[in-house]
Amino acid sequence: MRSTQVVPIKNQDEIEKMRISGRMAAEVLDMITEHVRPGVTTDELNTLCHDYITNVQQATPAPLNYRGFPKSICTSLNHQVCHGIPGDRVLKKKDIVNIDVTVIKDGYHGDTSRMYYIGEPTVKGRRICEIAYESLLRGIDVVKPGATLGDIGHAIQVYAEGERCSVVQEYCGHGIGRDFHEEPQILHYGKPGQGLVLQPGMVFTIEPMINAGKRHVKLLGDDWTVVTKDRSLSAQWEHTVLVTETGYELFTLSPQSV
Repeated sequence: MRSTQVVPIKNQDEIEKMRISGRMAAEVLDMITEHVRPGVTTDELNTLCHDYITNVQQATPAPLNYRGFPKSICTSLNHQVCHGIPGDRVLKKKDIVNIDVTVIKDGYHGDTSRMYYIGEPTVKGRRICEIAYESLLRGIDVVKPGATLGDIGHAIQVYAEGERCSVVQEYCGHGIGRDFHEEPQILHYGKPGQGLVLQPGMVFTIEPMINAGKRHVKLLGDDWTVVTKDRSLSAQWEHTVLVTETGYELFTLSPQSV
């Protein structure tokens, strides 16, 4: 069944503002890359990103104080799936870490995340990061007018499960614009032809969370950090995507994007 749900359609002025905020979010991840190394704490990474966003970009880090979140970025290591809170955790060789950044500029949000290796990763660490990235690309490649949200989720799910990994189902992508989280919800699993039909002007994130083990997750006592129940590695990548007249545009690409 196809959804009749109403989703905001961005006009050209809004689209241009979101191009800017998306590019700025990508620039934060470019900036932090050289600092993601053994011996650095996740809180030090948070401080560097916060200062860059507020002082250099003259923008606002959206996560800070959002529903009580205490930091300006999310840092999720190894078996942490998403929403990790930066703190005194020291990065060590062979860790993998997701850094998730959302920038608000002129009232509009740009949202993106990447995986980083701390030194040379393990074979398993590299594999889950590469599969998660390819899952993101498979989902993005489906985006065009007339496609459905189920098409996106199906492309991601079929690929990830075909690689003997699993897709987290409790957390998803989302519409984005003036608000951090808008309609629609972008599930990373699904059936072809089902769900909302995409139209030009829709803007949303695609951000599959892929586990090396089973898909099941749990929320830690800080009420934010999500981890795999079986402690298997997890990886995630995210882009903000515009549906265009002929396909898609990625707002969060940058020269250093991988």
